[in-house]
Amino acid sequence: MSTSMDARVDAPPSPLRPLPRPPAAGEAEPPLATGPARGGSRRRRLFLMLGGVVALGAIVWGADWLLVGSHHISTDDAYVNADVADVTPLVAGPIISAPATDTMPVKKGDVLVVLDPSDFKLALAQDEAALGQAQRRVQGYFANRDADTATTAAKGADVQRARAQLASAEADVAKAQTDLTRRQKLAGDGAVSGDELTIAENRLRETTAAVGAAQAALAEAQAQQVSAAGQARAASALVEGADVANNPEVAAAQAKVDQDRLNLTRTVIRAPIDGVIAKNTTEIGQRVETGAQLMTVVPIQAAYVDANFKEGQLRRMRLGQSVVLTSDLYGGAVKFHGTVVGLAGGTGAAFATIPAQNATGNWIKIVQRLPVRIELDPKELAAHPLRVGLSMNVDVDVAQQAD
Repeated sequence: MSTSMDARVDAPPSPLRPLPRPPAAGEAEPPLATGPARGGSRRRRLFLMLGGVVALGAIVWGADWLLVGSHHISTDDAYVNADVADVTPLVAGPIISAPATDTMPVKKGDVLVVLDPSDFKLALAQDEAALGQAQRRVQGYFANRDADTATTAAKGADVQRARAQLASAEADVAKAQTDLTRRQKLAGDGAVSGDELTIAENRLRETTAAVGAAQAALAEAQAQQVSAAGQARAASALVEGADVANNPEVAAAQAKVDQDRLNLTRTVIRAPIDGVIAKNTTEIGQRVETGAQLMTVVPIQAAYVDANFKEGQLRRMRLGQSVVLTSDLYGGAVKFHGTVVGLAGGTGAAFATIPAQNATGNWIKIVQRLPVRIELDPKELAAHPLRVGLSMNVDVDVAQQAD
């Protein structure tokens, strides 16, 4: 008996929890368990707090988008650009000096390339000699004009002399005719001999011949006057309306000299603008032809940004709107400020070498981007220089509606 009871006493307790015993009469009721209830209440409070935080975040985000975000459009498809200047020779010749190198900063007027000027100096000397000949030739035209004018005046005097001689001859004829008539009347009475009558007749014939000679001399003098006047007009036409320096022949020769001098100055190729040298291909001894591209000058001080915005982003974009930009070169700590100054006339696809052909059955719409030009603040650009092709992040304030 004792053994079995000990065995029962030493047996492990059952894993099943016994039901609580109801309290006896007069016995106090045990307190209720509160552990699980407290845990459920704590979870509800955590969920409420989390919901409140999410709601507050949504409200803050919505307010920020409504007040700030909805007034800004941004893109990272933007790159630095500049109106570069291609350096090309205006005359052909071999290079004898090439001081410019890639990445070298230059100022407007700095010497970049020097061509051999020997041929241009010879051409200038030759045309200067031709100019001197033209000046002397035109001076001869003026002298001929003056001489022909004087000759014309002299021929006019000869005409007047011939007319006077003709008048004198005609007067002699009239006198001889009168004398002959008088003697012919007296010859009938025997008062005048036959010899005197013959002399009078001969005198009339002589004076009549003299009149013919005077008339011929007058005609000759008049013809010579007309010829001299024509030569004078021809000489005047060569010099009319201009002095020696402005005469067409001299002006043409002077133009050649000026062109030679210009070509001589063009053998020294200078920087057209301030900037940085790029794509330099010059070598000493290399012969270059007119129009060949030697290098490029990039005006980094006048760089701008071309930002490619989607079609839907352009709806509220206007000229004059302010822009905030950051570059991958300097990071977000350096901010550039700019202004929208222009929208391109077409998308990049429209101006592509092989434009898109959308009139096909398998056409798929692709959202297009339009380049927008943004002008940068020169002071900020000088403090933090940019280079053509660098990436930029662009944010435009479209709340401004100024054009």
